[in-house]
Amino acid sequence: MALLSIRDLSVKQGETLALDGLNLAINEGELVALIGHNGAGKSTLMKTMMGLLDFSKGEIVLKNYNLSEDPLNYKRRVVYIPEQPFLLTELTVYQHFQLYIDSYQRDEQVLTPVIEHYLQQFEIQDKRDAFPLSLSKGMRQKVQLICGLLIDADLLIIDEPFIGLDVYAQRTLVNVLTDKKACGQTILLTTHQFDQLDTIMDRYVMLHEGKVIEEGSDYQLDALKRRFD
Repeated sequence: MALLSIRDLSVKQGETLALDGLNLAINEGELVALIGHNGAGKSTLMKTMMGLLDFSKGEIVLKNYNLSEDPLNYKRRVVYIPEQPFLLTELTVYQHFQLYIDSYQRDEQVLTPVIEHYLQQFEIQDKRDAFPLSLSKGMRQKVQLICGLLIDADLLIIDEPFIGLDVYAQRTLVNVLTDKKACGQTILLTTHQFDQLDTIMDRYVMLHEGKVIEEGSDYQLDALKRRFD
């Protein structure tokens, strides 16, 4: 049974139909890679799934929660990690974690050891009291990732998670996502770095001009890489 169902979804941006009657289902516990060339509609779809963009037609349902009819309960069950880090200049790194925990009504005391674990894993344990403007782009990306990874949401959505990360951090993220998938979390991500997907992806969904045009399994990754080279 699908955890997430998207049916006949259309989004207009100006005169352009960014998503055109798109249909997508994601099963519980899957890791699905959303792929396609620039302008295919990947980021538009993710932002629409988070309620950041309006849609003119269709529906988005997570479990029994319809984004249009029950947005509050829907959004409580989804975490979105954008490609470009969105951090508040007046908050320290640790205060960003606290903000996410409060926003999703989680227990900070329970998550404190998890925060420490991620700070160590991503090698930014000495940056907990730093402000975003003092961090490199890669460090800001790590902070944004940890914010999202802290929350045990039903669906984790990540836009281009490997961009801006060094090789060690990319491997760390793959290990973290592997652990989350093993615990049953459902993950949707976009990426152009297919080498990172070999061990963790269940299937890919390809978009073109706002429509799903192809789906496949991890066994087809080699052929897929050649098409995007």
